[in-house]
Amino acid sequence: MSNSYVSAGEVAATNNSDDVVKTLALGSSVAVIFLDKVQNLAGLLHATLPDSNINLRQEIDRPGTFVDTGIPKLIELMKAKGYKENGNLTIKLVGGASILHPQNMFNIGKRNILAIKNILHTYNLEVKAEDTGGSISRSVSVECGSGRVSITSSGRGIWEI
Repeated sequence: MSNSYVSAGEVAATNNSDDVVKTLALGSSVAVIFLDKVQNLAGLLHATLPDSNINLRQEIDRPGTFVDTGIPKLIELMKAKGYKENGNLTIKLVGGASILHPQNMFNIGKRNILAIKNILHTYNLEVKAEDTGGSISRSVSVECGSGRVSITSSGRGIWEI
């Protein structure tokens, strides 16, 4: 089994059934997970902010930083690995918590989730499962072959969506 890590602002896709794609420390950031078990594909975006208009240079250098540029990049990478728009795609979300500002001063987590769902809607895609919000940090691993999505959080343990 081969592990690959997706850092904040990065996007990855694989068609190797032995691959496990992971991202760590999702606070207000959100992991957008694309799975196509029929074609044996998995993709993961670790988006930190909803809108690229705040930093156009970052949009070019690291499109995964933003929801509005990261989702199109994830779709592009999935297509490069063989994804065909055939209705076999399962989308899951993890993260979007309010960790640094429990009083929701900036609502970055909620804004990320809303932006993700709005952009997915423009592609006629919808989220099938999610573990979002709250005030806990999460890490997630995605097994390409099985499509298993495991979440870990200190103090809460391990669970799947």
